[in-house]
Amino acid sequence: MIPQEVIRRKRNGEVLDRADIATFVRGLADGSISEGQVAAFAMAVWFSGMSLDETVALTLAMRDSGDVLSWADIDRPIADKHSTGGVGDNVSLMLAPIAAACGLAVPMISGRGLGHTGGTLDKLESIPGYDIKPSATLFRQTVREAGCAIIGQTADLAPADRRLYAIRDVTATVDSVPLITASILSKKLAAGLQSLVLDVKIGNGAFMVGQEEAETLARSLVGVANGAGVKTTALITDMNEPLADAAGNVLEIENCIAFLRGEKAGTRLETVVMSFAAEMLMTSGFAANLTEGADLARRALQTGVALDNLGRMIQMLGGPVDFMERPQAYLVKAPVVLAIEAPQDGFLQSCNARDVGMEVIALGGGRTRPNEPIDHRVGFSSLKPLGTKLEKGEPFAFVHAASEDQALKARARLQEIYTIGEETLPEHPVIVSKITE
Repeated sequence: MIPQEVIRRKRNGEVLDRADIATFVRGLADGSISEGQVAAFAMAVWFSGMSLDETVALTLAMRDSGDVLSWADIDRPIADKHSTGGVGDNVSLMLAPIAAACGLAVPMISGRGLGHTGGTLDKLESIPGYDIKPSATLFRQTVREAGCAIIGQTADLAPADRRLYAIRDVTATVDSVPLITASILSKKLAAGLQSLVLDVKIGNGAFMVGQEEAETLARSLVGVANGAGVKTTALITDMNEPLADAAGNVLEIENCIAFLRGEKAGTRLETVVMSFAAEMLMTSGFAANLTEGADLARRALQTGVALDNLGRMIQMLGGPVDFMERPQAYLVKAPVVLAIEAPQDGFLQSCNARDVGMEVIALGGGRTRPNEPIDHRVGFSSLKPLGTKLEKGEPFAFVHAASEDQALKARARLQEIYTIGEETLPEHPVIVSKITE
């Protein structure tokens, strides 16, 4: 295979065969193909697209560029979930231990914050001692004994994706559906999954703002994953407001614990978590239908088994032994907490969730440069959902900041980001649609 011939054929809109894609990806992984050639290939795919078969071939080749985990020694269904990212989206923190409590094994490979969205790994690193890069032996032991383990991507999983993504990032080719699909799924398939559920978000706090483009991506992900032998479904979910009532690393860990203690019943967050738990259990074959899956998930919460699983996972991955009993002893608090009051009477009518995420970053809770340290303490708590009726001066959120000046600026910005009007809002579902093929 001559790399420039593969690039030329794709540039001209031809369909690449599986062998040529596999050879090109091997060259991508071992460095024998130059950065310029990788960039040209990415741009050719961006313009010409890929068929389903091509995208499956690209995904599998990228998966096979490194280690592929095997869980033959675990007699549970191996399942996972992936989200395209949002604000106040801490679903993975609750979903993994709930699914584990119901009988699944969940080896979850997660990421850091990207753009305005928070990262699961950043949240977990606010827990003292938690190791997001454990040894392979400890990772397997944690999945076996706690039922779940949430860690970061290791150097041995899908190395071709790391190089391709780095080049896409600086060549304006990130937003290619085939390349997004292969990037997400190569890492998930390398984790040795048997089933997968996907949370593809839409709205002003999502990367995919419109439903049509979100469903295009969801169909690509579902089609390729199923084509690669992993049973997969996707839910399109609303991200026009923060999902949890907290945004920020420590605050979302606190929110997770409150959820698993049963303190977030009736919220949009509960709807999403329980919907995905039911979907995971049905997709994996552990539940006959969604109703049975939801019943199992509800029982895992009510009995406290899910809470225990999270505590066991944290302890095994280096966190405090008594973290679940005494989280406040370990989670560092911001020195300044200010109420954000409604400037007038009315109903919370809208907000720009992306701007809420950017305000967390402005407070220091996210990154503006790679590898930049973050302040885990900062963010927003007690965020009221849209539709809430407020009186002038009544708090609709609290800002947690490192200084009074930062807190005052964030308070003013949130009062601009949220709009208050006289009319109540019609109901808008948090689960928008489901993609199965």
